[in-house]
Amino acid sequence: MSIHQVIKSSSPTRQPRMRYSILYVLLSASLAATAQTSEPLVLDSLVSQAETAALAEPVQGLTMEAAIRLALERNPTLAAARREIDAADAQILQGSLRPNPEFVYLAEDTRSVSRTSTAQLDVPIEMGGKRGARVDAATRNKNAAVSELTARQLQIRASTMAAFFEVVAAQEQTALVRDTLVLAMRASDIAGKRVTAGKISPVEEVKARVAEAGVRLSLTQAESELRNARRRLSSFWGNPSPRFTEVVGEVDRMPDLPTHAVVQSRLAISPLLERAQQEVERRKSLVTVEQTKTVPDITFTLGMKRREDVTRDQVMVGLSIPLPVFNRNQGNLLEALKREDKARDELAATKLTLYADALQILERISARREETELLQKSLLPGAKWAYEAATIGFENGKFSFLEVLDAQRTYFSAKSQYLTALSALYIAITDLESLLGGVEGISATSSAKE
Repeated sequence: MSIHQVIKSSSPTRQPRMRYSILYVLLSASLAATAQTSEPLVLDSLVSQAETAALAEPVQGLTMEAAIRLALERNPTLAAARREIDAADAQILQGSLRPNPEFVYLAEDTRSVSRTSTAQLDVPIEMGGKRGARVDAATRNKNAAVSELTARQLQIRASTMAAFFEVVAAQEQTALVRDTLVLAMRASDIAGKRVTAGKISPVEEVKARVAEAGVRLSLTQAESELRNARRRLSSFWGNPSPRFTEVVGEVDRMPDLPTHAVVQSRLAISPLLERAQQEVERRKSLVTVEQTKTVPDITFTLGMKRREDVTRDQVMVGLSIPLPVFNRNQGNLLEALKREDKARDELAATKLTLYADALQILERISARREETELLQKSLLPGAKWAYEAATIGFENGKFSFLEVLDAQRTYFSAKSQYLTALSALYIAITDLESLLGGVEGISATSSAKE
């Protein structure tokens, strides 16, 4: 039985419900088929984008310059900002177009002998500089989009640098734990030999094995953190599965501390400040657009009128001007003026916030630099020497394993503290980079090894 037969055979009271049920079934089947065909397309698109990003990524050593280049070229956030610039270009094109003329045809009376036919062409003419104001506003909107793209590029660049430094620190941390594991295994072997020789208690060997197991656990955690750090870095160019095996950079090279004079000079041309200034200019242009709307436009009319009873054509010429009696666009103009004032207030707030944030970050950089230098020059060498001396003394039977284990923990803690402080120093500098749009000497903080 067909669908039409089912509908015809239904009772009058159930017929609408039956129709809705059948339509519901058909619609559900259509949506299910659409979902089944669209989901693989979306997934295939995402996989294709990830594969394209992965192919552009180096397989082995990744430098900071290469990571920044990949992020700036393939970051989805920056791609969206570039689309906004393209949309602003289209807005400029649309704003430059003139209004279309209008053709009107009228026929009076249905009888042919007394019918009057009128054909006219209405040509609107914009007054008050509306077209120029629209183009200027669209141009200001494009400038604001360009400033937004620049600010986002700096944020992505700074975030990529911070993620790069995290990978460097994770690599150093993993290498430290591996070296510690080698020393722990060496200490366990020495303890086993000394127990065999009857020079120490078997308890000392058990302690050495337990310490070795603890280092192995720390190595597992460090390797996991390194993998996560690599994924966070590669996510900036849209690759969830990084191909690079390591990042190449110098972690022991101290960056130069920018002076207050450099910071103040860079604040004046900060991209974040430029973005706020462009927003003020855009709001000013929108005020001009609303002001031009207070001037009424003129419409010229040119046409022909034909009366069948007199068989004669008449030329029609007309002019229409709206009278701004009630609606003078005063509400939209007032709104535009208030939004311009808001943009100026936001510009002033941005200046104060940038200056305060820059000084706070500069103080944080100074403190982190002093901490890192202290750890690098004083604490770390002493802890390393004590650990090596305790290990040699343990081999010669002059120290107990507890002393070796204590020296090992001290050295491990000092090295970890040093890497944490160094990573915090780099991240603070990248924060300053995102505010100022570049700091002299910052590229040397993690220069690639040749």
